[in-house]
Amino acid sequence: MSGPQCCSNPPVLDPSCGAGHVQKLAGLDTYVTGSPDSKLAILLASDVFGYEAPNLRYLADKAAAAGFFVVVPDFWHGDRYVPKNAEKPQDGLDVWVNKHGTDKAAVEARSLIETLKSKGVTSVGAAGCCVGEVKVPITILGAEIDEISPPALIKQFQAVLAGKSGVEFFVKVFPKVAHGWTLRYDTGDEEAVKNAEAAHQIVLEWFSKHVK
Repeated sequence: MSGPQCCSNPPVLDPSCGAGHVQKLAGLDTYVTGSPDSKLAILLASDVFGYEAPNLRYLADKAAAAGFFVVVPDFWHGDRYVPKNAEKPQDGLDVWVNKHGTDKAAVEARSLIETLKSKGVTSVGAAGCCVGEVKVPITILGAEIDEISPPALIKQFQAVLAGKSGVEFFVKVFPKVAHGWTLRYDTGDEEAVKNAEAAHQIVLEWFSKHVK
Protein backbone atom coordinates (compact mmCIF):
# COMPACT_ATOMS: atom_id res chain seq x y z
CA MET A 1 0.00 0.00 0.00
CA SER A 2 1.26 3.47 -0.85
CA GLY A 3 0.00 7.01 -0.50
CA PRO A 4 0.94 10.71 -0.40
CA GLN A 5 2.73 10.39 2.95
CA CYS A 6 5.19 7.93 1.41
CA CYS A 7 6.55 10.84 -0.63
CA SER A 8 6.31 13.71 1.84
CA ASN A 9 9.44 15.58 2.96
CA PRO A 10 11.78 13.97 0.40
CA PRO A 11 15.42 14.06 1.53
CA VAL A 12 18.20 15.97 -0.18
CA LEU A 13 20.36 13.03 -1.19
CA ASP A 14 24.11 13.10 -0.68
CA PRO A 15 26.12 10.11 -1.97
CA SER A 16 29.18 11.26 0.00
CA CYS A 17 27.50 11.68 3.39
CA GLY A 18 28.16 9.51 6.41
CA ALA A 19 31.19 8.15 8.23
CA GLY A 20 31.21 4.95 6.19
CA HIS A 21 31.66 4.20 2.51
CA VAL A 22 29.96 2.43 -0.40
CA GLN A 23 31.11 -0.97 -1.60
CA LYS A 24 29.68 -3.96 -3.43
CA LEU A 25 28.15 -6.65 -1.24
CA ALA A 26 26.26 -9.57 -2.77
CA GLY A 27 26.13 -7.62 -6.02
CA LEU A 28 24.52 -4.56 -4.42
CA ASP A 29 25.96 -1.10 -3.97
CA THR A 30 25.91 -0.89 -0.18
CA TYR A 31 26.71 1.82 2.34
CA VAL A 32 28.73 0.14 5.09
CA THR A 33 29.78 1.61 8.41
CA GLY A 34 31.30 0.22 11.58
CA SER A 35 33.95 -2.39 12.21
CA PRO A 36 33.98 -5.18 9.59
CA ASP A 37 35.38 -7.41 12.33
CA SER A 38 32.16 -7.19 14.35
CA LYS A 39 30.24 -10.46 14.64
CA LEU A 40 26.98 -8.53 14.90
CA ALA A 41 25.45 -6.84 11.85
CA ILE A 42 22.46 -4.62 11.14
CA LEU A 43 20.74 -4.36 7.76
CA LEU A 44 18.90 -1.07 7.24
CA ALA A 45 16.46 -0.91 4.34
CA SER A 46 15.81 2.52 2.86
CA ASP A 47 12.46 3.98 1.91
CA VAL A 48 11.55 4.79 -1.70
CA PHE A 49 14.10 7.61 -1.86
CA GLY A 50 17.05 5.29 -1.55
CA TYR A 51 20.20 4.68 0.44
CA GLU A 52 21.86 8.08 -0.08
CA ALA A 53 19.53 9.84 2.38
CA PRO A 54 21.64 11.62 5.05
CA ASN A 55 19.30 10.86 7.96
CA LEU A 56 19.31 7.16 7.08
CA ARG A 57 23.10 7.06 7.01
CA TYR A 58 23.17 9.03 10.25
CA LEU A 59 21.09 6.27 11.87
CA ALA A 60 23.43 3.67 10.38
CA ASP A 61 26.45 5.47 11.84
CA LYS A 62 24.77 5.59 15.26
CA ALA A 63 24.20 1.83 15.14
CA ALA A 64 27.83 1.38 14.11
CA ALA A 65 28.95 3.44 17.11
CA ALA A 66 27.03 0.96 19.29
CA GLY A 67 29.27 -1.84 18.03
CA PHE A 68 27.44 -3.18 14.98
CA PHE A 69 28.64 -3.57 11.41
CA VAL A 70 25.87 -1.83 9.49
CA VAL A 71 24.89 -2.29 5.86
CA VAL A 72 22.45 -0.13 3.90
CA PRO A 73 21.93 -1.77 0.49
CA ASP A 74 20.63 -0.10 -2.64
CA PHE A 75 17.73 -2.46 -3.28
CA TRP A 76 16.50 -0.06 -5.99
CA HIS A 77 19.66 -0.46 -8.11
CA GLY A 78 19.99 3.26 -8.69
CA ASP A 79 16.35 3.60 -9.68
CA ARG A 80 15.02 5.36 -6.59
CA TYR A 81 11.64 7.03 -6.70
CA VAL A 82 11.80 10.52 -8.21
CA PRO A 83 8.52 12.50 -8.00
CA LYS A 84 7.60 14.08 -11.31
CA ASN A 85 4.94 16.36 -9.88
CA ALA A 86 5.98 18.54 -6.93
CA GLU A 87 2.36 19.29 -6.03
CA LYS A 88 1.35 15.61 -6.20
CA PRO A 89 4.56 13.70 -5.47
CA GLN A 90 2.65 10.43 -5.14
CA ASP A 91 1.69 10.47 -8.84
CA GLY A 92 3.57 7.57 -10.36
CA LEU A 93 4.42 5.94 -7.04
CA ASP A 94 2.17 2.92 -7.59
CA VAL A 95 3.88 2.24 -10.92
CA TRP A 96 7.28 2.49 -9.23
CA VAL A 97 6.21 0.19 -6.38
CA ASN A 98 4.91 -2.41 -8.84
CA LYS A 99 8.25 -2.30 -10.65
CA HIS A 100 10.22 -2.71 -7.44
CA GLY A 101 8.39 -5.56 -5.77
CA THR A 102 9.38 -6.85 -2.35
CA ASP A 103 10.00 -10.38 -3.67
CA LYS A 104 13.25 -9.44 -5.41
CA ALA A 105 14.44 -7.37 -2.48
CA ALA A 106 13.72 -10.27 -0.12
CA VAL A 107 15.87 -12.60 -2.23
CA GLU A 108 18.66 -10.01 -2.38
CA ALA A 109 18.43 -9.46 1.38
CA ARG A 110 18.88 -13.18 2.00
CA SER A 111 21.89 -13.22 -0.31
CA LEU A 112 23.36 -10.22 1.49
CA ILE A 113 22.85 -11.87 4.88
CA GLU A 114 24.56 -15.03 3.63
CA THR A 115 27.47 -12.90 2.42
CA LEU A 116 27.75 -11.30 5.86
CA LYS A 117 27.73 -14.71 7.53
CA SER A 118 30.46 -15.92 5.17
CA LYS A 119 32.59 -13.05 6.47
CA GLY A 120 32.17 -14.16 10.07
CA VAL A 121 28.99 -12.39 11.15
CA THR A 122 27.04 -14.58 13.56
CA SER A 123 23.89 -12.54 14.13
CA VAL A 124 21.97 -10.06 11.94
CA GLY A 125 19.21 -7.61 12.82
CA ALA A 126 17.15 -5.62 10.32
CA ALA A 127 15.10 -2.43 10.27
CA GLY A 128 12.81 -1.10 7.59
CA CYS A 129 9.56 -2.25 6.02
CA CYS A 130 8.79 -5.94 5.59
CA VAL A 131 5.94 -8.34 4.88
CA GLY A 132 5.33 -11.93 5.81
CA GLU A 133 4.92 -14.01 8.91
CA VAL A 134 6.77 -12.79 11.98
CA LYS A 135 8.86 -15.43 13.70
CA VAL A 136 11.52 -13.27 15.32
CA PRO A 137 11.53 -10.47 17.91
CA ILE A 138 10.06 -7.32 16.38
CA THR A 139 9.44 -3.73 17.35
CA ILE A 140 6.89 -1.49 15.64
CA LEU A 141 7.12 2.28 16.05
CA GLY A 142 4.07 3.98 14.58
CA ALA A 143 3.02 7.57 13.98
CA GLU A 144 -0.19 9.14 15.23
CA ILE A 145 -0.64 10.96 11.90
CA ASP A 146 -0.29 8.13 9.41
CA GLU A 147 -2.59 7.34 6.50
CA ILE A 148 -0.64 4.21 5.57
CA SER A 149 -0.48 2.56 9.00
CA PRO A 150 -2.83 4.51 11.28
CA PRO A 151 -2.85 3.84 15.04
CA ALA A 152 -5.89 1.57 14.66
CA LEU A 153 -3.93 -0.65 12.27
CA ILE A 154 -0.91 -0.63 14.58
CA LYS A 155 -3.19 -1.92 17.34
CA GLN A 156 -4.27 -4.74 15.03
CA PHE A 157 -0.62 -5.63 14.45
CA GLN A 158 -0.11 -5.61 18.20
CA ALA A 159 -3.07 -7.94 18.73
CA VAL A 160 -1.73 -10.38 16.14
CA LEU A 161 1.72 -10.35 17.73
CA ALA A 162 0.18 -10.87 21.17
CA GLY A 163 -1.40 -14.04 19.83
CA LYS A 164 1.93 -15.50 18.72
CA SER A 165 3.58 -17.49 21.45
CA GLY A 166 7.33 -17.17 21.65
CA VAL A 167 7.55 -13.92 19.67
CA GLU A 168 8.80 -10.99 21.73
CA PHE A 169 7.62 -7.60 20.54
CA PHE A 170 7.42 -3.92 21.41
CA VAL A 171 4.84 -1.55 19.93
CA LYS A 172 4.58 2.20 20.40
CA VAL A 173 2.69 4.95 18.60
CA PHE A 174 4.43 8.32 18.79
CA PRO A 175 2.03 11.26 19.25
CA LYS A 176 1.95 14.32 16.98
CA VAL A 177 4.27 12.86 14.34
CA ALA A 178 3.55 11.85 10.74
CA HIS A 179 4.51 8.95 8.47
CA GLY A 180 8.26 8.99 7.78
CA TRP A 181 9.18 10.95 10.89
CA THR A 182 12.13 8.72 11.84
CA LEU A 183 14.09 9.40 8.64
CA ARG A 184 12.53 12.29 6.73
CA TYR A 185 12.51 14.78 9.58
CA ASP A 186 13.62 18.41 9.47
CA THR A 187 17.00 18.59 11.21
CA GLY A 188 16.27 22.23 12.01
CA ASP A 189 13.10 21.35 13.91
CA GLU A 190 14.06 20.65 17.54
CA GLU A 191 10.89 18.70 18.31
CA ALA A 192 11.18 16.61 15.13
CA VAL A 193 14.79 15.76 15.95
CA LYS A 194 13.81 14.86 19.53
CA ASN A 195 11.12 12.44 18.34
CA ALA A 196 13.39 10.84 15.75
CA GLU A 197 16.21 10.45 18.28
CA ALA A 198 13.81 8.81 20.74
CA ALA A 199 12.75 6.31 18.09
CA HIS A 200 16.36 5.66 17.10
CA GLN A 201 17.25 4.96 20.72
CA ILE A 202 14.46 2.39 21.02
CA VAL A 203 15.70 0.68 17.86
CA LEU A 204 19.32 0.63 19.07
CA GLU A 205 18.32 -0.76 22.46
CA TRP A 206 16.22 -3.42 20.73
CA PHE A 207 19.15 -4.45 18.56
CA SER A 208 21.49 -4.50 21.55
CA LYS A 209 19.09 -6.82 23.35
CA HIS A 210 18.30 -9.22 20.53
CA VAL A 211 21.23 -9.21 18.10
CA LYS A 212 23.79 -11.29 19.96
